[in-house]
Amino acid sequence: MKQLLCFFILFPFLCKAQSSDFLILKKKNKTYKYYYSGSNIEFVSTNGAYRNALITAIKNDSLYLQEFYVVRVPTTIGTYILDTTGSFSFAYHYNQIHSFGPKKQKNFNVSGSGAALMGGGALLTLASGVSYLADKDKFSPGLLAGAVGLGAIGYFINKSAAKNITIGKKYSLTYMDMN
Repeated sequence: MKQLLCFFILFPFLCKAQSSDFLILKKKNKTYKYYYSGSNIEFVSTNGAYRNALITAIKNDSLYLQEFYVVRVPTTIGTYILDTTGSFSFAYHYNQIHSFGPKKQKNFNVSGSGAALMGGGALLTLASGVSYLADKDKFSPGLLAGAVGLGAIGYFINKSAAKNITIGKKYSLTYMDMN
């Protein structure tokens, strides 16, 4: 019995552990985020596929992902529950990641609305300036103030809109091999 107890106490010291490979997302050569086995990743690949999946392994410059298919299922009392109906496995080379974050919206675009407000504000400011130069009697300082305010609101809406992290000049993705 003592021999068996010694075996189970000393057995963990006989096992060798190897840390897995991981990815580092850097912003201007400073570490921004780590991606490792067991973490969630949300990206758009270079061929346009959107993935929001669990990283099952990172080996030999490749990410092995498992994406779960979740649907809303109605119950007998008229409510809904979320149910996982399946899962899909994918493998991507880390160079196939184009950008991190959600896919571009197809319907209402907050960033586009902010740009439209900024453009409209600039156009109305220019028109107000031309009106001032052409006929100072018909110039409206309220219109000028409203146009500048409209442009400022558009600027802040556009700045607050979520932007994707695109791999390129500002961001880089580095693979760390631990073998």
